[in-house]
Amino acid sequence: MPRKTDGTLFELHPRPTTGDDGKPLLYARPASGQKLDIDALDEYCARHHGCNYGEMKRLFETFIDVASRHIADGYRIETPIGSFSQKVRLVGDHTDPEKVTGRDVFYAGIEYTPSKRFTREVERRHRGFRKAGGPVGNAQMYDERAMRSALERSLSLGYTTVHRFQTFSGLKRDSAKRYLDSLCTGDTPTLRCYREGRILHYLPADK
Repeated sequence: MPRKTDGTLFELHPRPTTGDDGKPLLYARPASGQKLDIDALDEYCARHHGCNYGEMKRLFETFIDVASRHIADGYRIETPIGSFSQKVRLVGDHTDPEKVTGRDVFYAGIEYTPSKRFTREVERRHRGFRKAGGPVGNAQMYDERAMRSALERSLSLGYTTVHRFQTFSGLKRDSAKRYLDSLCTGDTPTLRCYREGRILHYLPADK
């Protein structure tokens, strides 16, 4: 069967929960590294859509300047690609509207809702999926033998750090720290941790 050469590249990552076979359940997400910045979009528009070089960049700069002013004042900005508005949150729990004041509300970012037209255009151009090569991200964390081997090698200096353990385990930073921290807990911890400056050091608990 011929190999699919178009479509969205996706990669697999493990979820915290496991399936009936004891292995982590998986989820899919678009492959990392697939991105275009505004310079690439600007050049594409100039080459293929009759725009002047810099036109797309100037458009976005103008939009940021104008839209931010109105969104900050509470307006919802509706555009062909979707709407933009403030997200607000209440501080604490409240039941009496009369007691809520402006001091109890805080700015919580910008909410973006894609337009139906923009959504349809993306769907119309979608060409299916193809799996990116490489192992499942962080799946090795569930292989206890591989993790123990990586830990032993990273402790060759008598201690390890999150960055050093990443090198031997291949884990991403948060997963590497979470694994090391898990070995510092319990009735009989394997590691103990101390901070030196801004760096956490992990060493065998019996040292």
